[in-house]
Amino acid sequence: MTFREYDAAPPQVAALYAANHEQQTLEYVLQTKEKMAQKHFGTFGIWEVLELLDSLVDESDPDTSNAQTQHALQSAEAARKDNQPRWMQLACLIHDLGKLLCFHKFEQWSVVGDTFPVGCAFSDKIVYHQFFLKNPDTKDPKLRPRLGIYQANCGLSNVHMSYGHDEYLFQIVKDYVPAEAAYIIRFHSFYAWHKEGAYEWLLDDVDRAMLPHLLSFNKYDLYSKSASLIDIDSVKEYYLDLIAEFFPSKIEF
Repeated sequence: MTFREYDAAPPQVAALYAANHEQQTLEYVLQTKEKMAQKHFGTFGIWEVLELLDSLVDESDPDTSNAQTQHALQSAEAARKDNQPRWMQLACLIHDLGKLLCFHKFEQWSVVGDTFPVGCAFSDKIVYHQFFLKNPDTKDPKLRPRLGIYQANCGLSNVHMSYGHDEYLFQIVKDYVPAEAAYIIRFHSFYAWHKEGAYEWLLDDVDRAMLPHLLSFNKYDLYSKSASLIDIDSVKEYYLDLIAEFFPSKIEF
């Protein structure tokens, strides 16, 4: 099975990225981050959110039509089989929980799909790059240069990324999980960097040190996708124990 084959993707994948690339502006990201810093949807257990996502199919994914719960468990089980540290297994299990936004009036274009920096030039390494032609930021002379509003080697923690499930979940779990897991959650969809090598000029030493963890995670996120479904009942107790190692019974989402 091949992965990230966008040329053969269903029409809804291109349509989602067209909406995403047109509307993910610096202004939109800053406004959304400010709004979400003050907004809470309720208190949930981690497994409870996983179960909620069982009805969600990611419209940006050209590789699978499985519900998100299956993707989470396939990723985590692949990491577990390889005897990865428990924090890595946890990152694989929960990395997409931020897609909970889809149940709270966020359209999928602002939740799923690859992420990228805003406030600077859009790299041609971003999938469906041609759709940025309709993004208003491409006409702003302050935002069009390679660095835009940023300084060289400022570090990704100081860069505004397109808003979606990565940033949302990072803010929710960053105080509960190891730094490596939090970093993976925040930047796992930034394929233009960690797959294509773009935006190297924004990286600092922390980003370079974290990259091997991100690349290790990627093989479980991407290459575990399969039509063979996980028997949820057979693994549930294991993952409930894993979750309890890092999280209280419920947290604020």
